[in-house]
Amino acid sequence: MKSVAKVSLCSSSVLTMENLTYLPSNTPEPLRPYREEELLNLRGSGSGMLKEWDRVYDYAFYNDLGFPDKGPESARPVLGGSKEYPYPRRGRTSRRPTKTDPNSESRLPPLGLNIYVPRDERFTHVKLSDFLAYAVKSLGQVLIPEIVALFDKTFNEFDSFEDVLKLYEGGIKLPDHHLNKLRQCIPWEMLKELVRSDGEPFLKFPMPDVIKVDRSAWRTDEEFGREMLAGVNPVIIRRLQEFPPASKLDPKVYGNQTSSITREDIEKNMDELTVDEAIEYNKLFILDHHDALMPYLRRINTTNTKTYASRTLLFLQDNGTLRPLAIELSLPHPQGDKHGATSRVFTPADEGVEGSVWQLAKAYAAVNDSGYHQLVSHWLNTHAVIEPFVIATNRHLSVLHPIFKLLQPHFRDTMYINALARQILINAGGVLELTVFPGKYAMEMSSIVYKNWVFTEQGLPADLLKRGVAVPDSSQPYGLRLLIEDYPFAVDGLEIWSAIEAWVNEYCSFYYPTDDMIRDDTELQSWWTEVRNEGHGDLKDEPWWPQMQTRAELTEACTIIIWVASALHAAVNFGQYPYAGYLPNRPTVSRRFMPEPGTPEYAELESNPDLAFLKTITAQFQTLLGVSLIEILSRHSSDEIYLGQRDTPEWTSDIHPRQAFQRFHDRLVEVENRIVERNNDSRWMNRNGPVKVPYMLLYPNASGDNSESGLTGKGIPNSVSI
Repeated sequence: MKSVAKVSLCSSSVLTMENLTYLPSNTPEPLRPYREEELLNLRGSGSGMLKEWDRVYDYAFYNDLGFPDKGPESARPVLGGSKEYPYPRRGRTSRRPTKTDPNSESRLPPLGLNIYVPRDERFTHVKLSDFLAYAVKSLGQVLIPEIVALFDKTFNEFDSFEDVLKLYEGGIKLPDHHLNKLRQCIPWEMLKELVRSDGEPFLKFPMPDVIKVDRSAWRTDEEFGREMLAGVNPVIIRRLQEFPPASKLDPKVYGNQTSSITREDIEKNMDELTVDEAIEYNKLFILDHHDALMPYLRRINTTNTKTYASRTLLFLQDNGTLRPLAIELSLPHPQGDKHGATSRVFTPADEGVEGSVWQLAKAYAAVNDSGYHQLVSHWLNTHAVIEPFVIATNRHLSVLHPIFKLLQPHFRDTMYINALARQILINAGGVLELTVFPGKYAMEMSSIVYKNWVFTEQGLPADLLKRGVAVPDSSQPYGLRLLIEDYPFAVDGLEIWSAIEAWVNEYCSFYYPTDDMIRDDTELQSWWTEVRNEGHGDLKDEPWWPQMQTRAELTEACTIIIWVASALHAAVNFGQYPYAGYLPNRPTVSRRFMPEPGTPEYAELESNPDLAFLKTITAQFQTLLGVSLIEILSRHSSDEIYLGQRDTPEWTSDIHPRQAFQRFHDRLVEVENRIVERNNDSRWMNRNGPVKVPYMLLYPNASGDNSESGLTGKGIPNSVSI
């Protein structure tokens, strides 16, 4: 940890000074100049080259994603600093501009990982070692299939689901002549590592949880609906309050985008309820990706992707599970955007070609959800939005400041993992563009979604109320009532949220007994001003920003920051391999449109539906690359610090905050016990589902000894650290 003590005071006082906490107004006079000097040094001059030993925190736009010097196809728009492409700020790295575009920053070589971040933000040696080991072992595996594809054009297709299962059950055996050719392409030492000297078969991935117990349960309608409540992206589903579903797209630009789903399409599967009755009884829900995708769909479909904008309607059954009612797949009108959409509606079927068509319709909806999850739920709404808070906190809150001590654990490794993401994942031609359907438009799309980002709606209760899956109810423990009682993400999440809120409130109350102290805290006020005006500067004029004049506003802001950085990120990240490690369950790309009767594709769907399914979704190489990526992202490092834990028990010399933190830890341990109890209670059918995967993504692991690492599928790290 950086500190005034380490930089400016004699070494004999380091341990004492690191733990002391002072508001700016009550800082001992001898410390004041050191406190102010430290913050000035951390802000830097705003210009000049930054070196790896620097500790300067500054802002920049996302202008380092493209390669404009390589040609127009490799260029990407600058995200941030404009009304067209607003975006949160990232940390400044000070690389020179590109030759072609002076507004774009040059990039390191493809394998260069020495991107500037302030030295206090770099991974520890243990974390970096873990990360590189996982990357080499997992991403390294796909080098060979890529080369093999040069020799065997059929290698890029799975012929059956049994072929997919070989990735987990036995690996893929390469013919000797391929290995001999590979020895000519890559160093033998690397080849020996890739073919697994530990005795594991080549190209063998861990078995994803979703197929551990049952190889086909993922295909059921019940599991399809359950994963919207307990899967990797449980934050999108909302209650349907009008029928037919409407669009918020500008009709002057996009014409009529109202859904084409009719009452007749869905009422046959609604337990004899009418649509109006189902809406009145809070029984209808929707997974709606229509508006987010439609403006980009025409461009996306000029690439190798062939996909739709989807709306999925679901019915809440008496047993608490969701029954899919209809999936609408829409394309821009062939005569132009202003003419609206052309849509097809598909309804459940179990057998024959109709059943195969329904499975494909669910796959197209899953493709939409996979892309939106990775770009928005995961990257934008956790990684990207938190980085400005990391930068502003270090620029304006001294290490002696109580709010710095509160928030700092929740910023660990975020700037560095985001820098690595810009280098190899979200850049032009990076892994994300190669494996997720929006391709080159991926980050640009996330910028458009950011226009509607609202800080105060990132807290869980506000999010649930906004999506209509909960209603205000003062008689309930958290002031709201869930309309889907068996909603694992929301049920567990509300307990975690409440624990964080109580801890933050107790902590802030100790240092700020009056609201006047909030207003008079110069560091706090400059911190919040910069978060709004610089870090999220493209949204600075929005009326929803808290004014930071009261303790209630401070508590709310800090609770949201901690929730997003810890629990929300855990919920949308660590379920990736358990659910999407088996790509047929969560395909990321669709390569052809729904087959039409009378075409060869439709005949194939009739004669070999599994092959038709596999030819439609993510190809083999993209599958290997995507599975490799999410295996890395889903792993906990061996030095992880979980919610309810600190890196040292003596993190503050103030006894009351330490006691309050212990109460926070103990409360999280109680939450853990209740999560296990709920998972073992057969009444809650959405907690395990047909695939028999218990919901553990919001299990804090506060009671853990940090010995568990890897693909555990549980645990809430303190920060966005992977």
